[in-house]
Amino acid sequence: MADIDVRIEEFDVVIVGAGGAGLAAAIETGGSKLKTAVVSEVYPTRSHTVSAQGGINAALANMDEDYWIWHMYDTVKGGDYIGDQDAMEFFTKNAPKTIIELEHWGMPFSRIENGKAYQRAFGGQTRNFGESLAHRAVACSDRSGHAMLHTLFERTLHQDIAPYVSYYSEYYALELLMDKEERRPIGIVAWDMVNGGIHIFFSYAVIFATGGNTRNFRTNTNAHVNTGIGWTMCLKAGIAIKDPEFIQFHPTGIYGVGNLITEGVRGEGGYLLNAKGERFMKTYAPHVLDLASRDVVSRGMAMEVLEGRGVGPKKDHCLLKLDHLGHDFIMDKLPGIWELAYKFVGVDCTKDPIPVQPTAHYHMGGIPTNVDAEVVDWDGEKEVPIPGLYAAGECACASVHGGNRLGCNSLLDLVVTGKQAGRNCARWIIEEKPVFPNPPEEFIADKYAKGIIDRIKGYYEGGEGTVSMDAIWEDLRDTMQENVSVFRIEEKIAAQVKKLDEYEKQFKEVGLTDKGLTFNTELAEIFDLESLLYVSRVETEAALARKESRGAHSRDDYPERDDENWMKHTFTKIDENGKVEIEYVPVRTKPLTAPTFQPKKRVY
Repeated sequence: MADIDVRIEEFDVVIVGAGGAGLAAAIETGGSKLKTAVVSEVYPTRSHTVSAQGGINAALANMDEDYWIWHMYDTVKGGDYIGDQDAMEFFTKNAPKTIIELEHWGMPFSRIENGKAYQRAFGGQTRNFGESLAHRAVACSDRSGHAMLHTLFERTLHQDIAPYVSYYSEYYALELLMDKEERRPIGIVAWDMVNGGIHIFFSYAVIFATGGNTRNFRTNTNAHVNTGIGWTMCLKAGIAIKDPEFIQFHPTGIYGVGNLITEGVRGEGGYLLNAKGERFMKTYAPHVLDLASRDVVSRGMAMEVLEGRGVGPKKDHCLLKLDHLGHDFIMDKLPGIWELAYKFVGVDCTKDPIPVQPTAHYHMGGIPTNVDAEVVDWDGEKEVPIPGLYAAGECACASVHGGNRLGCNSLLDLVVTGKQAGRNCARWIIEEKPVFPNPPEEFIADKYAKGIIDRIKGYYEGGEGTVSMDAIWEDLRDTMQENVSVFRIEEKIAAQVKKLDEYEKQFKEVGLTDKGLTFNTELAEIFDLESLLYVSRVETEAALARKESRGAHSRDDYPERDDENWMKHTFTKIDENGKVEIEYVPVRTKPLTAPTFQPKKRVY
């Protein structure tokens, strides 16, 4: 084959990912007149943020009396007390102003009669520290993520921002370039998916906003591009992933498909049924029923199936009933849900219940950051920021969600942490005035991209391989679904570790059958599979090591939460030999100004 083309550009900032978090960051860096590259596998408005449905939490008090500290309490409790309370305070205190800013930028929130934004109830959201349910989720019907993504994208086109922001869509980020002496990023290496070839983006700072990565589970809600490349790039560069064992299973994925049915259905009055037609959540959450936190509802559904009360020929799912809400109400408040149910399972939810099952949905863990969205390392005593490296949104972990995220805290997370990453990145560049450690141009490719160029050349120049990539991928999804799911037990998690050893050996024998450079989707899928193997490795090893049940991490063999021994964060790294190294970091229990919420039994 011909030599792989290598192109080089220099920017002030490179943002990896063009979803809500990446765009929120770009608004800040572009607004600070910093030359910004936004690198994404898809065009920005096709990012996975577009699929979010239910809304954005904020204590606006449009429907109920409400205060940010009640929102913080629910977030701390929902996260099963392993969240970092300084980050949670900043997160919830800034929620109302975030909503107002989005509204000023044109986000079309649903309205109530007095003209204020409509707010719906959502799981785990309460008033007065748990006394009653709160209506806190500000919504755009049931297409809130779609509305947010377009609002943020349009903001980056503002005349004061657009001249400084360049989009590189259909570029696959592969490696984080680090200056090893100064221990700071100097850019990324990406593959041009349209034309073929390597693109080196040199920059003073890098912001990761690559979203989630649950494509390694058979039933999941994620888009095809959500394969954890941000985690993988960091792991390869020696940067830890924090709390990867905490994987949220959303209770209501469409049965057999995984597509999400928003928690907003239950917030509007829908409820779950078992095969006997019983509202079974009264057994698991007697006070709030179907509006308990997601981990509680998912475990309730799993128990109904395990005890033989599941629905269907295989007795392996439950039903979500909302037809009693009425045709007009559903078409007004939940039109997207009607469309999803009808298209994917042929159910008219104005007449019949929707078949649902827990589906892998969200990572509470991620690239470790502080309140300022700076990526941090652990020196054995304290968190140490890595200069010029930031992360935001689902790929990051400031631990604003702890061990379990509350519904509608995710879209808020995107904007709050995205803005923090962009704002603090801009401040750092402007104040610190970092210098590029560039070598002479003719040596750049050999020094910085030789490894990835040689690897890609190996795929093109090698044979078609002796192992099917599809076979590894399909088996990985099945075994992760079986062994690292809603309920976990040591025997199965340990079996998954051995399975991953097998997959990694098999992956080395995978070849490339498509030898074309342009739009080579097979090459992209090889990158995807490698990334999911990295993600699965740290998830599984961390789950095996945490011997307690907390939030979304539920161990049948260790059914109780153990605050004495496990009130700590997991930091996972992968060494040069592919072995996982785990160390534990204290939870930041001291808020910025609010009182500390002490751990107590979590009931709903």
